[in-house]
Amino acid sequence: MMLFDSLKSFVGGLGTAKDKSASLGFDLQLLDQTTLSAMHRSDWLSRKIVDIIPNDMTREWRDWQAKPKQIEEIEEFEASTLINVQIKVNSALQRARLYGGAAIFLGMKDGRPQEELDIERVEKGDLQYLHVLNRYDVTPGEIERDVTSIYYGQPKHYDVRGSNGSTAQVHPSRMIRFIGAPILDETVAAADGWGDSVLQVIYDAVRNAASAQGHVAGLIPEAKTDVIYIPGLSDFLKDKGNEKLLTDRFAYASTMKSMFNMMLLEGNGANGDTAAGEKWEQKQINFAQLPELMRQFLQIASGAADIPVTRLLGESPSGLNATGKSDLQNYYDNIAARQRTEMQPALHRLDEVLIRSALGERDPDIHYAWAALWGLSDKEKADIFKIKADAARAIAGSNGQFPLMPVEALSDSLVNAFVEDGSLPGLEAAIKKYGTLAENGPDEDDVEPATTPAANANEPAADRRRAANDAQPRTLYVRRDVLNAVDIIAWAKEQGFETTLPADDMHVTIAFSRTAIDWMKVGESWAFGDGKGTLTVNPGGPRMMEKFGRANVLLFSSSELAWRHMAIREAGASWDHPEYQPHITISYAAPAGLDLAKVEPYRGKIDLGPEIFAEVKEDWRDRIYEE
Repeated sequence: MMLFDSLKSFVGGLGTAKDKSASLGFDLQLLDQTTLSAMHRSDWLSRKIVDIIPNDMTREWRDWQAKPKQIEEIEEFEASTLINVQIKVNSALQRARLYGGAAIFLGMKDGRPQEELDIERVEKGDLQYLHVLNRYDVTPGEIERDVTSIYYGQPKHYDVRGSNGSTAQVHPSRMIRFIGAPILDETVAAADGWGDSVLQVIYDAVRNAASAQGHVAGLIPEAKTDVIYIPGLSDFLKDKGNEKLLTDRFAYASTMKSMFNMMLLEGNGANGDTAAGEKWEQKQINFAQLPELMRQFLQIASGAADIPVTRLLGESPSGLNATGKSDLQNYYDNIAARQRTEMQPALHRLDEVLIRSALGERDPDIHYAWAALWGLSDKEKADIFKIKADAARAIAGSNGQFPLMPVEALSDSLVNAFVEDGSLPGLEAAIKKYGTLAENGPDEDDVEPATTPAANANEPAADRRRAANDAQPRTLYVRRDVLNAVDIIAWAKEQGFETTLPADDMHVTIAFSRTAIDWMKVGESWAFGDGKGTLTVNPGGPRMMEKFGRANVLLFSSSELAWRHMAIREAGASWDHPEYQPHITISYAAPAGLDLAKVEPYRGKIDLGPEIFAEVKEDWRDRIYEE
């Protein structure tokens, strides 16, 4: 049954032929390959909408979970020149979003692309190359309609056209398909098995944003226009000879205005009567609302593309207390979900071939996890490391008793986790050098049995601890001296510091605990250097000059120092400040008028010596001098 509203407004045009909303419809006008290619090549907004999501889905890539040797071989094969999975997948995703579909062709050693690929028979080195094809490079064959086939809904074969006019037939098992915008209408989607371009549904939003930008740009030359009223102009121009006289006259008037900033016009202006002569005025266009109007069009395009404005335009969030962090986190959560629900199933067949070609066999324990898209600060990394370390202690049990799993298994798992997330730089190389707990664990003869009787049965259990755990608690000050302090002093003098701390007094404080603790519980640094206990902070990274109390300090970032500080505090050390920030004190006597915000920070490497343990000396300020 159809119901019509008989109410009409002939004044407003509602319900009549003049009603613009009544003519609104959804007509499907498909964008062809030429139009899509032109949009991607000539329109910056279209290009970013197509490229941003594939770039974000593949930029951090994935972390393989397997034995170290297996991970090394898989990653080496995955990044080889002719395979290069990360770049090929990114390219395929871009083409799929632009044209509606793309595929990665598996170039196998057998040379029989028309036959079904038996994954279980793939051997080491069988995958030789990958080629990215967009939907217009291949012609799908008849769609498989047998619901018992694993290829249901896909073409039974693909015809790939070569540049010489020849055609190669490819079995779908050798094609890794990617779809742009899926078509839910099966009658349409069944035609060739591909989807729509993502630009199809947002075409109007992109076009309107580009049109608004173009119209505003077109107004700029007309921002200020001179208008001159000439009495009797029409009568004057009836004579063809007067046209050149008029043009020459106002060309000269314009020259006068440019030279002397004045306009000479005819008229006496008596009693304010400007009608007695020519009148001049300027008309200016008000641009006050145009930037906001342009932004509204861009926000519509951003919403249509499902990409936050801050990511699409690469700009900082605007507005009171606006950070844009929640928008980006929601966006990256969406990207992570699409990695799991869209890209991972699409890559399943390729990954199975990849693992077998890299290793020669399929270890069922091998899998991967998508790397985090949201970058963490050093403090957040230190917090996560602490949480993992606490969890490991809980799993291992108190003093190694009653563990929830074998300590060797826990050790291998932690090594994998710390290598993949970069928590401990150099760990993988150190493991190769020194071995794991499972390889170098203590022998039974080296472990003191828990039931060993004490020399004196009446001695309290607390006094039967090993001597290494009986150190007298005391205050703790831990520092690393700066080995290349001469370079830093030279930089400071160039920046205007007249005096600095001596080279042998420049250091980085790691701990300053007025609370007495057992130093043996602190242990040693996990940094793996040259065997001399040194640590090098690489050049670059965040550096700045700030004032800490009276001290002028160089701030820098170091995950190792932050983690080490947290480990010492975990052992019971106190800290008098809200948080820990690695820094080097340059001087307590900066020249008058020196603005630290304008000082170019030292950006070279920082060589630090081994950790030095000492008790806290409260009179340390009395020993400060500069030279």
